[in-house]
Amino acid sequence: MIAPIAVSMGDPAGIGPEIIAKAWDARLAEKLPPFFAVGDPRAIESVWQGPVERIGDPNEAAALFDRALPVLYIQDAGEITPGVPDTDGARCSLSALELAVGLARSGTAGALVTGPVSKVQLYGIGFIDPGQTEFVAERCGIARENAVMMLAGPTLRVVPMTTHIPLSAVPAALTIDLVVARGRATARGLTRNFGIDAPRLAFAGLNPHAGESGSIGREEIDVLMPAIELLREEGIDCTGPIPADAMFHDSARTRYDVAMCCYHDQALIPLKLLHFDDGVNVTLGLPIVRTSPDHGTAFDIAGKGLARPGAMIAAIQLAAESAARRLANPM
Repeated sequence: MIAPIAVSMGDPAGIGPEIIAKAWDARLAEKLPPFFAVGDPRAIESVWQGPVERIGDPNEAAALFDRALPVLYIQDAGEITPGVPDTDGARCSLSALELAVGLARSGTAGALVTGPVSKVQLYGIGFIDPGQTEFVAERCGIARENAVMMLAGPTLRVVPMTTHIPLSAVPAALTIDLVVARGRATARGLTRNFGIDAPRLAFAGLNPHAGESGSIGREEIDVLMPAIELLREEGIDCTGPIPADAMFHDSARTRYDVAMCCYHDQALIPLKLLHFDDGVNVTLGLPIVRTSPDHGTAFDIAGKGLARPGAMIAAIQLAAESAARRLANPM
């Protein structure tokens, strides 16, 4: 049995509070383990009429989970209006994230699930990380290049080896060292979090047709192929570089456990095409389990009862499975 899972609420004006509440509503049908929200309970109460119970200690969550959604109060988010973000809400979301990370690191929480935040609002209060993934990695003492963002759905897993940078900056950022670090962390994470003993990594080419032997780009020859060879020498099953347009059809997806992609949209477009409502963001390479629904704050529908909780439910389920697997097989 793992400890209750900490779910940081995300921006209180976004859909995070609603999908957390709807996940609790679905706890029996989806067989969800005990979890508790971290944030301002008023954000949930403003969009949901179900039972909410404030807790002062995460250890209280399991005992009352069957009758109410436990919420660990962290900070007053000011005046909460769904769909209307502000700096008070951003401060609350950041405080909730920081506390939830600490609870997972200490073992008080069995895993961490992060609700969607507004980076625009966070940048307005001095947040400097590209996203929650990098923030969590830093709080866990892990270098950014060793913390890997994986997006996972029932039929596809992808890793963008470069993440939130301009497309024009990708070729320079895609180095041999980076590709090797991403490959190592991904292979280890697939074993630790997913129980895959011999993970198969397939690397997408950067250029059309994977460069056509250098005639339309040399990144495959100069960066990807040397990195793949180094990973193979370490015993990691790697294929590629493969033309990206041939990697994601039904038959191709049976030949690998994860697609290693060169840039953000190369990874996320196929993932969201296949798993828009149940895709999960997983951070590999951390001493804790961290997942997140693979979508944003959706301010345009916040407070309207339209948010679908599938990705949050999937994130909680995957966090629980990964944490239990790590507990049973520590590495």
